[in-house]
Amino acid sequence: MNASPAVLSPPYDVARVRADFPILARSIHGKPLVYLDSAASSQRPLAVLRAVEHYETTLHANVHRGVHSLSQWATEAYERSRETVRRFINARSSREIVFVRGTTEAINLVANSWGRGHLTAGDEVLITHLEHHANIVPWQMVCAATGARLRAAPVTAAGELDLDAFRQLLSARTRLIAVAHVSNALGTVLPVQEIARIAHAQGIPVLLDGAQAVPHAAVDVRALDCDFYAFSGHKVYGPTGIGVLYGRESLLAAMPPWQGGGEMILSVSIEASTYNELPWKFEAGTPNISGAIGLGAALEYVESLGREAIAAHEHGLLELASQSLAALPGVRLVGTAAGKAAVVSFTMKGIHPHDIGTILDSEGIAIRTGHHCAMPIMQFYGLPATARASFGCYNDTQDVERLIQGVRKVRELFG
Repeated sequence: MNASPAVLSPPYDVARVRADFPILARSIHGKPLVYLDSAASSQRPLAVLRAVEHYETTLHANVHRGVHSLSQWATEAYERSRETVRRFINARSSREIVFVRGTTEAINLVANSWGRGHLTAGDEVLITHLEHHANIVPWQMVCAATGARLRAAPVTAAGELDLDAFRQLLSARTRLIAVAHVSNALGTVLPVQEIARIAHAQGIPVLLDGAQAVPHAAVDVRALDCDFYAFSGHKVYGPTGIGVLYGRESLLAAMPPWQGGGEMILSVSIEASTYNELPWKFEAGTPNISGAIGLGAALEYVESLGREAIAAHEHGLLELASQSLAALPGVRLVGTAAGKAAVVSFTMKGIHPHDIGTILDSEGIAIRTGHHCAMPIMQFYGLPATARASFGCYNDTQDVERLIQGVRKVRELFG
């Protein structure tokens, strides 16, 4: 019997994808733009730009409570985006999806609402040396206020989490584990499912900073078994100023509001207030309505390309860039974990990363240079900064070739 023919997925058409991003058609310093800074902020496709424009030009009104048609239509669009987010990360209920300004605000919300209610003197919060400042500073602040202690698990020379050392840092005093899903500085993918398994065996909740994971991989909060998950719209082809905090409904329901004002209440008197239901009790004030609608459009766009297809495409670019850079004299790759997302950090002997970035910019190539808001991992490597190229769904092999040519020019100029 002949086997049935395999059903093949269509090839990833990066040229078609690039056509969806108008900014990629422009030039910088007379050179075609090569945008390799998606880890800082990704570009937006036409689908997102048009969704925001449609809201601003035909639907704009404040959401919730309005009886007129525009308010009701705007509310429907806003809440439809919440449902899109729920589906995208496979949360159980839209009550578990809180709109915030971004990953930073999401982590601050948990630190101030959950943290101040659960942490006391002698308790510990465990993070890693790979964290973005947004997953360090809020915990420092709440620990200072409560008398708790912040501890950080070390990493290996390759930039991977030392899981044995992580286990040893867990104790009866550990009240929360807060770690990146993917390192923004190195691209390291952390073993977050194993971390959640270890934590939950000891009754410890887990928060994941998913800012760098959501654009590059399928994220299923139920499969990850995390308690909180945070990400930003502008990392995943959406607008700035919008993000998401996912939280288990039981945890969110028990947490007090972090900010007070309109929208997050049911009733107010001078003596007391009654708070709104989830998720609105955490969304004080008029929200970023157009941002939420744009985020919903961005997630739908990513789904239309296929998250597995994007990940495979970006992995190919990452391997090509890593191998090509490593072959250049004087170039050092920083962060060589076996599992990485679409980030390659590097240094050049005798050349400051800011000089690398400036020369590449003159060639129309946009990369990020600096400590990437991750100073502890820079200190671990004994570096003030690195040059970081990060890829998105719209990058292609020609972008990598231009990067390599640009790095060669840097070396030529510095001799």
